[in-house]
Amino acid sequence: MTKMDETLLMLKELTDVNGIAGNESQPREVMKRMIEPYADSITFDGIGSLIAEKKGAENGPRIMLAGHLDEVGFMVTRIDEKGFIFFQTIGGWWSQVMLSQRVTVTTSKGEEITGIIGSTPPHVLPPEARKKPADIKDMFIDIGAASREEAMDWGIRPGDMITPYFEFTVMKNSQMLMAKAWDNRIGCAIAIEAMKRLKDEKHPNIFYGVGTVQEEVGLRGAKTAAAAVQPDIAIAVDVGIAADTPGLSEKHGIAKAGKGPGLVLYDASLVAHKGLREFIEGVAEEMNIPYQYDHIPGGGTDAGSFHLAGTGAPSIAVTIPTRYIHSNAGILNRDDFENTVCLIVELVKRLDRQAVDQIKYS
Repeated sequence: MTKMDETLLMLKELTDVNGIAGNESQPREVMKRMIEPYADSITFDGIGSLIAEKKGAENGPRIMLAGHLDEVGFMVTRIDEKGFIFFQTIGGWWSQVMLSQRVTVTTSKGEEITGIIGSTPPHVLPPEARKKPADIKDMFIDIGAASREEAMDWGIRPGDMITPYFEFTVMKNSQMLMAKAWDNRIGCAIAIEAMKRLKDEKHPNIFYGVGTVQEEVGLRGAKTAAAAVQPDIAIAVDVGIAADTPGLSEKHGIAKAGKGPGLVLYDASLVAHKGLREFIEGVAEEMNIPYQYDHIPGGGTDAGSFHLAGTGAPSIAVTIPTRYIHSNAGILNRDDFENTVCLIVELVKRLDRQAVDQIKYS
């Protein structure tokens, strides 16, 4: 077993905790504890996003870096008379990745109950049924309860959170890390680590490390957090699609795990700000930090809401290429984490008022 260093322990704790949209208290508490030693203050918006502030220059521009706290999962909608749980997806799921997967149901009292998304044995399926993907609306979760009454005696109620079950794993190639909830605890980890490395550094601005809520259901915490911060520059750090596995090609994406952070040119929520993108490219090239380009035509990030906050803020999404996102577990490369942190730290050191004004009007 690989001995875990401080970074791996941080990533493990952030990804092992459970928190779907509207239920982010566990990851928020972990992020708060981890970022608090390096922040001048911590506040929260009205729906629970965490905002850590570090003042470099009292009247400097406001630079906002954010990951989102929530992960994809499910919510209990009803329990049938036999004790089986039916659910609503929270975030985008593809039915093919769901059947027979282990899950955790968290009761309102905080007890975690293990279950599995039920499946029909192929032995009893007609040939035509085997060829069709299962419909999510027909799926259920088996927690081993004998009746509705027993499940309710265990504390399970409609509205309870359900999350994928998967423990953080360092793979045989120790640069490759497998976990649930990379989307988007990796962004939260980068915000924490960037603020840690800036603790004793001078920077000509006010830096905000933010953990937003409810990204997976419509970039909702991004709106309220940006309203609270009123950023001059906003960067969302999220996962991107690592198009380096069998079946994917450059027509699906060009980012690859281990080749550096991705600068998102376009997604369904944002056209990246040209001046900000070019500034980031210049810093990366100056510091020999690898980077690549990304585009996500079928999805969006918190930057989609950041750039519309107030009178508008130059915004971009920076992604960590990740395999198998929006499933029970994903894989990313530790080098991409490190290079993204280095890039963010160098950006913050350079974003003075003159640089921000030049970006805005370029």
